[in-house]
Amino acid sequence: MNSKFCTIDYLKEGSLKQKRAYQVLTENNIMEILNAYDPILTGTIPIAVDIDSSDLDIICCFQHAAYFEEILYKNFSKYNGFTIRNRKIDIAETVICSFYTEHFEIEIFGQTIPTMKQNAYRHLLVEQRILEQKGEAFRQKVIYLKKQGYKTEPAFCLLLGLTGDPYEALLKYS
Repeated sequence: MNSKFCTIDYLKEGSLKQKRAYQVLTENNIMEILNAYDPILTGTIPIAVDIDSSDLDIICCFQHAAYFEEILYKNFSKYNGFTIRNRKIDIAETVICSFYTEHFEIEIFGQTIPTMKQNAYRHLLVEQRILEQKGEAFRQKVIYLKKQGYKTEPAFCLLLGLTGDPYEALLKYS
């Protein structure tokens, strides 16, 4: 497994947006508050395929949804646009919390699944590997498609010629 993404330290040496993400996450103590839940920043910003509207997606692993929700409410309800919801995704109990900081929307996605086994992390690793193999021109094509309204996984699949459910197809890509 790639441990690069298990902390946010790599953001300090990245693009301006990655540096800003690091600043927002550290100044607001977000990763520190979530530390007991093995947080990992996923999505587009860690792999630099973000667009202006990209948010910060943080996955977590909890044991008790109600306690996790309480921690989220206690620490983040003061932020603009705070919402929290609980639902089932792929049979896993899931808590999703969203709010806005000055520079980013932040979405915290918690499940009872260990973070390194959650699909968001698995997608991140596959996408990073593809970007390393295909190079900068491919990265720019992904960004172009995202600006046209494509979600990340469907954009990758379109460029790779993968069919079917893009979220599943990407996980099977070798």
